[in-house]
Amino acid sequence: MAEVIRMPKMSDTMTEGVIAAWNKKVGDVVKSGDILAEVETDKATMDMESYYDGTLLYIGVEKGQAVPVDAIMAVIGKPGEDFQSLLSGTPTAPVAEPAPVAEATAPVAAAPVVDTSNIKAKVVTMPLLSDTMTEGVIHTWLKKVGDKVKSGDILAEIETDKATMELEAYEDGTLLYIGVEAGKAAKVNAVIAVIGEEGANYQALLGAAPVAAAPVATPAAAEAPKASSSAQVAAPTAAPVQSASNSNGRILASPLAKKLAEEKGIKLADLSGSGEGGRIVKSDVDNFTPKVPEVKAATAQVAAVSGVESYEEIGLTQMRKAIARSLAESQSTAVDFQLTMEICMDKAIQAREVMNQASPVKISFNDMVLKACGVALKKHPNVNSSWREDHIRRNAHVHIGMAVAIAEGLVVPVIRFADTLPLSVLAATTKDLGGKAKNGKLQPKDWEGNTFTVSNLGMFGIESFTSIINNPKNESCILSVGGIKEIVAVKNGQFYATSVMKVTLTCDHRVVDGATGAAFLVTLKELLEEPYKLLV
Repeated sequence: MAEVIRMPKMSDTMTEGVIAAWNKKVGDVVKSGDILAEVETDKATMDMESYYDGTLLYIGVEKGQAVPVDAIMAVIGKPGEDFQSLLSGTPTAPVAEPAPVAEATAPVAAAPVVDTSNIKAKVVTMPLLSDTMTEGVIHTWLKKVGDKVKSGDILAEIETDKATMELEAYEDGTLLYIGVEAGKAAKVNAVIAVIGEEGANYQALLGAAPVAAAPVATPAAAEAPKASSSAQVAAPTAAPVQSASNSNGRILASPLAKKLAEEKGIKLADLSGSGEGGRIVKSDVDNFTPKVPEVKAATAQVAAVSGVESYEEIGLTQMRKAIARSLAESQSTAVDFQLTMEICMDKAIQAREVMNQASPVKISFNDMVLKACGVALKKHPNVNSSWREDHIRRNAHVHIGMAVAIAEGLVVPVIRFADTLPLSVLAATTKDLGGKAKNGKLQPKDWEGNTFTVSNLGMFGIESFTSIINNPKNESCILSVGGIKEIVAVKNGQFYATSVMKVTLTCDHRVVDGATGAAFLVTLKELLEEPYKLLV
């Protein structure tokens, strides 16, 4: 039976996709798992995988065309099969006629594999949630095997290299299979779950033996009630090393207890819970007394020896992996150099005080630097460029990345068209993005597309520093901003107090020469030392 291929919903905000390339043509034999096409979504260009075996009978969308989600793109079936009724919206009417023909003309093809076209279940794969993501970690499953699922329900929370994001279901049915445990990583496009009708033979979709599904025993399987019950019994006997852990090995603790334990440097694993079900509560943290290693009388004589050697192995988060990968790539590709300049901030300090009397949002010095960079980049477009191996891309738009430090690492939300934003609007934008970054609410659209980056450590008392170019594929420069410092200067033989700020521009020499970078800094200095120019 022929199957229609529809435009899948590849992100929670996607409404349509553009066919970037077809990897198969009409008449080609297709197997489940083959990449049919490359689809450009609102987040990234992603591979569209086939879940059917057969021949590509029809392609209804040309390369470069946009297709709404769920619209028909192609048809896969058996050679010579009539699929026109599927395109007209009546897929069930012709089923009785083609089936006997297929059995008579191609009996060999049906024997070696199970026909998955009639299996009423769909696989859920690890989505590509950012342009740099190669794998995701299942932070939490919000549904369990056997639960009813509706389109739009949140199945799980996925930790990517940028943030922890929700995985939404796009099918109605029962959660039949979970293939990746919480805390485990899965490659992009790898199967992580199956949703369908109860009793559906989803093993054929997975292409694996039934044994593979034993750890996630499904109540829908009539032939495996014993395996299901034994798995449920085995879990609590193997997992609960401590009374505060549930059957998944997760330590149960109240939010307040977690916060207090973190502040006091106490590991939850060292606590015993007195709350309901062994949950750790505030009193358990308050009353906790760390175990002190016993000191024998003989060791007490050696007064100079004290303390216990210890260390902690910290697993890499997806964000830390991405930071390491990106910076290593930058160091191995970009040919960087640095330019440092000192800027007098006396007039900027005065202007900021006046502007904040009228602005609905408090304007920071960092906002003024971002605005000055936006204006300077329009005057020096060569700095607003990037290396593309066989050419240089010079951007007409100005999207400035703003480095934000969070507990898990560093994220760079992007202020789009920064040169066009009034200072008060820019200030509101930076505060909104900064809040999202610290609360883990950033979406892919918030961190993609930067053409230049600003990193500011002035609030930590750092006078000057150099940054590594964030993403050499998108940008060629990053500006490091130090703190404002009051110093004593000399003019016409007279000493006077003044406030200065040091900035350092790291440049990719493949794109930006020393004179080009210096000219940009001269313009930046002029704008900050005469800040009224930012308003015109």
